[in-house]
Amino acid sequence: MVLVFSSLHAQEVHTVSLQEAMKLAKENNKKVLKSQLEITLAEQNIKERKELRLPDVQLNGMYSRITNITEFKGDGFLNGKEVTKAIPEIYEVNSTFKMPIYVGNKINNAIKIANQENEIAKIKSEKTENDIELEVVANYLAIYKMMELQKIFEENIKEEKSRLKEVQSLQKHGTVTKNEVIRAELQLSDRELNALTNSKNIQIALHDLKTLIQIPENEEIAIDTTASLDEMNGLDPYDFYLNKAMQNEEMRIASQELNISKTEMQLVKGNYLPSVNFFGNYGFYYPNYKFFPPNPYLYTLGQVGIEARFDLSALYKNKTKVAKASTKIDVQKMQTEIIKEEIQDQLYKEHTQYQEILEKFVVVDKALDLAEENYRIVKLKYLNQLVLITEMVDADNALLQAKYNKISTRLDAILKHYQMMHTAGIMPNAGS
Repeated sequence: MVLVFSSLHAQEVHTVSLQEAMKLAKENNKKVLKSQLEITLAEQNIKERKELRLPDVQLNGMYSRITNITEFKGDGFLNGKEVTKAIPEIYEVNSTFKMPIYVGNKINNAIKIANQENEIAKIKSEKTENDIELEVVANYLAIYKMMELQKIFEENIKEEKSRLKEVQSLQKHGTVTKNEVIRAELQLSDRELNALTNSKNIQIALHDLKTLIQIPENEEIAIDTTASLDEMNGLDPYDFYLNKAMQNEEMRIASQELNISKTEMQLVKGNYLPSVNFFGNYGFYYPNYKFFPPNPYLYTLGQVGIEARFDLSALYKNKTKVAKASTKIDVQKMQTEIIKEEIQDQLYKEHTQYQEILEKFVVVDKALDLAEENYRIVKLKYLNQLVLITEMVDADNALLQAKYNKISTRLDAILKHYQMMHTAGIMPNAGS
């Protein structure tokens, strides 16, 4: 009953392949979702800027009470007071509108900047998706590497236990010393500790992966080690990747930011130009204070026309703003060049490192063959009491390292390929 109860409450294990993990991260990761909201915000900003072309319409109302009008018509101070009775209540209801006709092209430039900011938001969202996908790849391959290492450790632990029994048996027959038994026990203990640490690191990395792809906390996750991982041995010339990298997300963002700086310059220059607005108003008023004494009648009055304004102070105040906008363009141009050089350096480094990893394949394969042969020879000698256990341990460590190097090199090649694709701005699609 206990076993049945435990199995019912066992956590569901969600096994994912690399491509599935990338797809889930692209769909569910909170950073990706946030970047998509920022696109929506940028689109709303465009709509808001376009609404600047619409007329401003206001409806105003007022009620007040006033005192009688007192005049002093005498020669002295406050002499000859004469009071005129006023209508004590005033009512006003009026509406006004104002619509821009020409404001130095500022509205068009504001809309243009909003569109450019929207393009940046889209590129940033694309970059966020690619960044998260690369993070998933790095995390996934790190788990894969640790799981392969765990297999090596477990195989090695079995062999170490078998060797310990052999050494203990030889000690009983007096053919080896107690020191050799202790050395075998230490080697086994060291392997078990390494396996324990590695297994805990796998748990941590799996939890990180679960967060990246937004698997629920109550689900266990595992990677699909049965799925094939393409080694991606093909390597195109450096110039191919460089040409692609000059159009990657960072370069496109820098280009749009430079365009924004140039549009802002046009926006600032618009301060030198006049503004023309179409306006009108219409209202109901009571009483009629257009005459004196006021008439106790409700009246209406409307007005429509064109208003033109020119800010003379802009002729001397706007120079610094224009100079500042020009400097900002120069800064952005320099920033674009800095980003370009950083991308070139990063791509050259990754291209060279990828080439190096591919060249290591033959070396690590040969090293594993040599380590296996060396282990076979040393083990045979050890069983015939021709070498000490220290040489057996050294051969064992060398074989373990050679096995790990072969697996690690293959996985490093896959990761470096993705890193190079990421820098070049041509990350493979998650569904491909």
